[in-house]
Amino acid sequence: MIDRDYMQEALRLAANARGRTSPNPLVGAVIVKEGRVIAEGWHRQAGTPHAEIHALNMAGELAKGATLYVTLEPCSHFGRTPPCADAIVQAGVKRVVAAMSDPNSKVAGRGFQILKDAGIEVEVGVLEEEARKLNEVFIKWVTTDKPFVTLKTAMSLDGKIATATGQSRWITSETSRQRVHELRDINDAIMVGIETVLKDNPLLTTRISAGKSPIRIVVDSNARTPLASNIVTNHQAKTIIAVTENAPIDRVNALKQSGIEIVFAGDGERVDLNVLMNKLAKHDITSILLEGGGTLNFGMLEAGLIDKVCAFIAPKIIGGRSALTPVEGTGFENLIDAINIEDISIEKIDDDILITGYIINER
Repeated sequence: MIDRDYMQEALRLAANARGRTSPNPLVGAVIVKEGRVIAEGWHRQAGTPHAEIHALNMAGELAKGATLYVTLEPCSHFGRTPPCADAIVQAGVKRVVAAMSDPNSKVAGRGFQILKDAGIEVEVGVLEEEARKLNEVFIKWVTTDKPFVTLKTAMSLDGKIATATGQSRWITSETSRQRVHELRDINDAIMVGIETVLKDNPLLTTRISAGKSPIRIVVDSNARTPLASNIVTNHQAKTIIAVTENAPIDRVNALKQSGIEIVFAGDGERVDLNVLMNKLAKHDITSILLEGGGTLNFGMLEAGLIDKVCAFIAPKIIGGRSALTPVEGTGFENLIDAINIEDISIEKIDDDILITGYIINER
């Protein structure tokens, strides 16, 4: 096997913990000696040993003189756990092959320098593109102080998310809806607007075996969320409601007394979405699945806060001039201002189609 093969295995291992390591990155490690894998490991959860430590513990004395393949630069600072770079030096590893450097300013090359100063051969950049895609959430969060946001929408072939009378259950197939629960499972939070809460009274939980329910975020400028709504009375997940400084204090206090966390974002008529994203990032929320209505979706797009789109399209034609669409608001007057999406992938799910792509944010 060659370096790329071993690194591919390390990336596969890292992906085992998808959605479980926040706010830490996904990391996998493989230790090779004399042409064979002698140990491997991956980071499982924040506050637990990193991938390199799992692999080094498995290898024991055999790590001396071996090559370590790791998907991200070994950490060099004391965080929730001790530095991995020091442990690698102490284990007597001869060579380290890393997919990419750590974008975290607390590391940013320092881990590699510790290894080099100890005489360890270091190579960086093997399957870097794949590693960056794996950790797209962590990279966005640690470099911009904002969460990575994925817009999820489910619509008919003619772009409707409900009929003119408001019926929306169900446009897409059961298998597509199951995929949505899988998306919820790997995100830190799910976000909707107050109109979704008032119209649908959703639970916003994950309904898959061994799944985790993300934090529920409601953008509710005037604190209109009913105290009897599911997101208030159901305690399967934490709920955060974002309001403006002008929200009626009696409603805000009533929500707080019901166990809801209130985040103030802006003092205008509407929640300042940029301020909200920064505050959520400080809560260690690194990823958000946006399942909003057309108004919130447009606001997030207009503000340049969405990174990725997952659009489920069902082979149905609903029609209706007043039927709701995934993105509403004022829209963009000129085509040149329209949101462009790149790196497209298309998947068939039963009779539905899932289109996934990345927003080109130039605003």
